[in-house]
Amino acid sequence: MSTQTASSSALLDFLRKCYPSAVSPSTSEADLPALSHQLFPTASYSDNEKAETSQWLTTSSRLVAPGEDEAKLAERLGSLNIHLSTRTTLLGAKPSVADLALYYRLAPSVKSWSAEERTGEHGYHHIVRFIDFVQNAPLFGLSVKDEDKVAIDLNDVKFVQKPLDAKEEKERKKKEKAAAAAADDNQKPLAIGKGKGDDSSKPGKKEQARDAASKAEDKVKGAVTGEGAPQPKKEKKEKQAKQQKHAAKETPLSPCLIDLRVGHILKAENHPNADSLYVSTIACGDPAGTDNTSEYEGQVVRTVCSGLNGLVPLEEMQGRKIIAVCNLKPVTMRGIKSAAMVLAASPRPKDGEEDNHKGPVELVNPPADAKTGERVIFEGWAGEPEGVLNPKKKVWETLQPGFTTTTGLEVVFDAGVVPHLAGDGETQTTTGKLVTSSGGICTQAVISPIPARDDFLVHSNKREHLYDARLFQQLFGSSIPGIRTRVFHTPATASSSNQAHDFFVQPGSSSISCSPLLQPQA
Repeated sequence: MSTQTASSSALLDFLRKCYPSAVSPSTSEADLPALSHQLFPTASYSDNEKAETSQWLTTSSRLVAPGEDEAKLAERLGSLNIHLSTRTTLLGAKPSVADLALYYRLAPSVKSWSAEERTGEHGYHHIVRFIDFVQNAPLFGLSVKDEDKVAIDLNDVKFVQKPLDAKEEKERKKKEKAAAAAADDNQKPLAIGKGKGDDSSKPGKKEQARDAASKAEDKVKGAVTGEGAPQPKKEKKEKQAKQQKHAAKETPLSPCLIDLRVGHILKAENHPNADSLYVSTIACGDPAGTDNTSEYEGQVVRTVCSGLNGLVPLEEMQGRKIIAVCNLKPVTMRGIKSAAMVLAASPRPKDGEEDNHKGPVELVNPPADAKTGERVIFEGWAGEPEGVLNPKKKVWETLQPGFTTTTGLEVVFDAGVVPHLAGDGETQTTTGKLVTSSGGICTQAVISPIPARDDFLVHSNKREHLYDARLFQQLFGSSIPGIRTRVFHTPATASSSNQAHDFFVQPGSSSISCSPLLQPQA
């Protein structure tokens, strides 16, 4: 494995090139630890994070030190790989100058790594993922030419690491604990002068005989003097019949039973044991001491696992407001307890179609001025939420089909599609908008209530070609309204041209008529 030396002066030149307005010509090596705030002014750093940044700057320089022992280098790379296995950046989710230093100093080495060193069984998967993230993520915005970037094939994975099974890990630790306890018992010293079954504390036969004689004498004295005579039994009181408890009044089914609040995602990262999950730290306005909460950066937060990995980019999960479902019973997902759920919108499948959960998915957005922890309800369905929804009553599962969106991209509750509510209530409306307690309307960016398709047919020169929607977007850009929701469901006529590819979206159709120029290349 090769390494290359990268001095601090060269690192400063690299930073000046990428961030000319933040790194001045007078910036020196001693100023590196304090550059994070200048490079990323929207992020704030605690004293511990500043100290950790300085440590990582030192560590990154050691990874490319000349004459470094191969065994020591492998140990350091292994430790770095483990550290990044549960973090997006070196500090977790925040960008820092340490990430840029590590990228600049380690990228030349990663370029020369073999496929086995990158993604083999003993490869550095997470270091490779980190390098790819830093050089491409808008979060960093590096000015690196494509030919200078580390070429990484995301499909070339030599070994897929098996996710950690929580039950197997628990059983393994239990066996280790039992083995350790057994070893401690075998090492206990034996009492000198005692054999197995020998107990000198037991009374001898003479002592037992004297005790028996003493007890017999006491019984005789009791019979003569009347002392110790048996007392008459007390009469038992008749038990009063228990009053039957009145059955608790059944709470009417209503979407107000669901505790919906404005949440603020403080950080989000990949789940260490599940490729499809994110682990988010979300402030939901809970008071200190609330069950299933913890403290992060001075705020009371909930840990939330969401199956949005691969559907919503990780950078879009950082520092944003969302709508959280806060009274579902907490569940453990691959070893991490999740105490809430993030509300998102996705196209409803057509009748008879199976929902494959492949997206697209859009997070529901509260109003921009909504406060963290603010209650969110559907208009016409006011009421207090349950403390924790009873899973046996399936309140969420019954009401969730009524959660939908309008053509105006507003989130609403449609009681007409919930069998238990259709036609019920004198004052409730059929549909009600999702609003905050201050009156703001919750929306989502793109998805309309019309079912979306993942693919579409392109008719060209009497031939049909099946195109993936992402490929279409790459060919023509996103100039068509609603491209991310498969625009072909919009009833209005849409037309455009790009790069000499003329096409026309048929009204109310999911197909496109276009010129022969659109035929795929052989």
